[in-house]
Amino acid sequence: MAEPGHRLSARGRGTTERRTPWLLRLLLWAGTAFQVTQGTGPELHACKESEYHYEYTACDSTGSRWRVAVPHTPGLCTSLPDPVKGTECSFSCNAGEFLDMKDQSCKPCAEGRYSLGTGIRFDEWDELPHGFASLSANMELDDSAAESTGNCTSSKWVPQGDYIASNTDECTATLMYAVNLKQSGTVNFEYYYPDSSIIFEFFVQNDQCQPNADDSRWMKTTEKGWEFHSVELNRGNNVLYWRTTAFSVWSRVSKPVLVRNIAITGVAYTSECFPCKPGTYASKKGSSFCKLCPANSYSNKGETSCHQCDPDKYSEKGSSSCNVRPACTDKDYFYTHTACDANGETQLMYKWAKPKICSEDLEGAVKLPASGVKTSCPPCNPGFFKTSNSTCQPCPYGSYSNGSDCTHCPAGTEPAVGFEYKWWNTLPTNMETTVLSGINFEYKGMTGWEVAGDHIYTAAGASDNDFMILTLVVPGFRPPQSVMADTENKEVARITFVFETLCSVNCELYFMVGVNSRTNTPVETWKGSKGKQSYTYIIEENTTTSFTWAFQRTTFHEASRKYTNDVAKIYSINVTNVMNGVASYCRPCALEASDVGSSCTSCPAGYYIERDSGTCHSCPPNTILKAHQPYGVQACVPCGPGTKNNKIHSLCYNDCIFSRNTPTRTFNYNFSALANTVTLAGGPSFTSKGLKYFHHFTLSLCGNQGESGFSKSITAYVCQAVIIPPEVTGYKAGVSSQPVSLADRLIGVTTDMTLDGITSPAELFHPESLGIPDVIFFYRSNDVTQSCSSGRSTTIRVRCSPQKTVPGSLSLPGTCSDGTCDGCNFHFLWESAAACPLCSVADYHAIVSSCVAGIQKTTYVWREPKLCSGGISLPEQRVTICKTIDFWLKVGISAGTCTAILLTVLTCYFWKKNQKLEYKYSKLVMNATLKDCDLPAADSCAIMEGEDVEDDLIFTSKKSLFGKIKSFTSKRTPDGFDSVPLKTSSGGPDMDL
Repeated sequence: MAEPGHRLSARGRGTTERRTPWLLRLLLWAGTAFQVTQGTGPELHACKESEYHYEYTACDSTGSRWRVAVPHTPGLCTSLPDPVKGTECSFSCNAGEFLDMKDQSCKPCAEGRYSLGTGIRFDEWDELPHGFASLSANMELDDSAAESTGNCTSSKWVPQGDYIASNTDECTATLMYAVNLKQSGTVNFEYYYPDSSIIFEFFVQNDQCQPNADDSRWMKTTEKGWEFHSVELNRGNNVLYWRTTAFSVWSRVSKPVLVRNIAITGVAYTSECFPCKPGTYASKKGSSFCKLCPANSYSNKGETSCHQCDPDKYSEKGSSSCNVRPACTDKDYFYTHTACDANGETQLMYKWAKPKICSEDLEGAVKLPASGVKTSCPPCNPGFFKTSNSTCQPCPYGSYSNGSDCTHCPAGTEPAVGFEYKWWNTLPTNMETTVLSGINFEYKGMTGWEVAGDHIYTAAGASDNDFMILTLVVPGFRPPQSVMADTENKEVARITFVFETLCSVNCELYFMVGVNSRTNTPVETWKGSKGKQSYTYIIEENTTTSFTWAFQRTTFHEASRKYTNDVAKIYSINVTNVMNGVASYCRPCALEASDVGSSCTSCPAGYYIERDSGTCHSCPPNTILKAHQPYGVQACVPCGPGTKNNKIHSLCYNDCIFSRNTPTRTFNYNFSALANTVTLAGGPSFTSKGLKYFHHFTLSLCGNQGESGFSKSITAYVCQAVIIPPEVTGYKAGVSSQPVSLADRLIGVTTDMTLDGITSPAELFHPESLGIPDVIFFYRSNDVTQSCSSGRSTTIRVRCSPQKTVPGSLSLPGTCSDGTCDGCNFHFLWESAAACPLCSVADYHAIVSSCVAGIQKTTYVWREPKLCSGGISLPEQRVTICKTIDFWLKVGISAGTCTAILLTVLTCYFWKKNQKLEYKYSKLVMNATLKDCDLPAADSCAIMEGEDVEDDLIFTSKKSLFGKIKSFTSKRTPDGFDSVPLKTSSGGPDMDL
């Protein structure tokens, strides 16, 4: 801890009050004087001014103190000056002054020295300054991580000369400094924080160990080199903490946080001024800081001016020494082109790379190639035309060009505004280039990219680890006039560029996007040599946007040019729908009739433009419109299975309703119970240092179901983030990475395992056992990366599980705990009772009871196992009136009796009828025999009217009914006729006929 009056610096300079309490020093001084008076030691001489110094006693309750003289070495001299009343404890000198303890007045610092007045400054970091402590720890607090904690012992803040650098691994590194302030003051410092994968916080604890406000402790990433940060300090004890933790869970090395020029004010008086450090100087009295020496000069400690380097030596700005100039090579120059002259020609120019540190006079040095070779200028970029003095100017709105002359758009068309740069004679006015030092991370007044006709390439920097920066700023975007602004369509515009990298070492090309002048966000990084290729980025916000390309040849901190031939080239950059842009072509538009003719107008949402007539036509059902190419019916793209279009044909969605047809029945599903947003955390993962983290997923199965608020409320169906739990971070809450979209568009809903090139392998999850196939939702993401050239995709298997109540359970593949096996295709399984088909009449059957007391009941029950949910309900029990078995027995007996009686009557009737027929037949036979007996012939075979059919029928004997039937059946003659006994006319015996 820095006590009052004890001056601290990175070099240990200065004086403050001594740590030894005043009472002990006074007793020591009194004891020495007592020994002299007693003659127990040698006689001491009177102290000279050079043998003692002045200090202040501790402040009392009234704020007063005393100035006392303290010998450098006790016991060597005597007769010290008497104590005198000191200045008030709140007294301080201004910046550039120090307190002269002899007369207790402020005096200006001499040349070559500086002072902060009541402060201290740490600006040299060759080693850790006195009073600082660097601590490291593993953020995993579990005892099981004790073994990995030892890996963090070397993860500390490391002094690097002009600054101190943080760690870059998963350990927590803390830089700590304690100071006691006699009055309110400040702490300020400069920091460079380029990588958001490191958590960087600065906070202060007071006497009660209470930190400052949490909202100010989290540092913001820097975009333009070093940033300045200042925090107010209260009087009393203050402990300053700089703490960093890197979360490199994607196996990427983070860039360290750098801190320099730490200054603290309010610590007490300063008894002497600090000498300027090497490489700086102070030419005037009363300086509060030292100035840097310019390039090609140097200075030693405490200098009042800088010294020029010898002609054969060089130095950078702020150097303490000069270096010998090496011989010039072909890596020390570059080529560029001049602007076109009036003759339409450009000159090839060779220039030395700045700053020039090589010598052309040394043996083996190369000379700068001759410049001035003239070549024809390349054409203007599309949308521009060439003026009479061979300069390129933009075509006015309503016209277009291919780089030569402007042409008005034909009737029924409109210009497709944007910027298309493919010829590089001069840098466009909305682009700028610079160089960021890879050593001290300060911007230099240099050109980082040079034009070269058909491409732009990276020039030679001051050193190979410099960042060559190219920035394009677009003020805003203008969607096509023929397409209505669609709040649900994320794409506002797009940027496409063709590039190439040629590297012999580990070069890197970064592409970053900044919105509304905020910090650039890295979008993509390419490492090493990459062949000529194209990259497209979708712009989703209509605001001022900057696009930045940064190229670094190597990450090694060496001030040299060994890899100047390693370059990045950009051949073309095309940005669409740019506000105040130019057009290279005109596209058809919808026409609107007016008094002055026809003009372009906007089609209603969901309507496409007929090219020939310029009229608007609505897209067919279940199709969506290509917002940026709405020409012809082919612009209406069919929706996938199980989806339909919203009202304005801008997206396909599923309303949580699905149907599946089979030869026997139709299965209907309603997933509305699963429509709410759900979260899922994967199993714990660990980095190489043992840091525990989780993959956290947020899912919305049906999204916003096509409503207009889709883009405002839900930006993706599935998001992924990396979560560091609070028990690991030690903070009040966990730490989360920026969420990544895994599903922007719903492709379709089906039971097939493959759709639109996306496959959901069934073997990733435990098999389905109920015989109901899984319903699979297929999604795609628009984000394209190097590893996922076609973007990311996601599938969600929705499985019927009657035992799991709503919302059910989500799970990840057992073989891929992070939800993906290749980093591009993610898979989820959602098991729930709400995923079962809706119940229908085929899912239950009826049970009919027996008839009891004239009542019969019909009960309906579900078929087991029940494999449905919702839908129709079971019908209520049905009760009907019925007859018992006794009643039906009585009815049966009565019916049988009636039948028997009826049969008996019929038998008698037919018997009687047979008798009559028998009689008639007998008479016929008798008449037939009269011929032999000379009987008279019968006049008729029929019975005459009035005759009694039984008058002439004589029975020979009395027989019973059954006997008669027996005799009737037995008296049949061989010829088939019956034999009937007849009585002859003569009264003789009967004859059988």
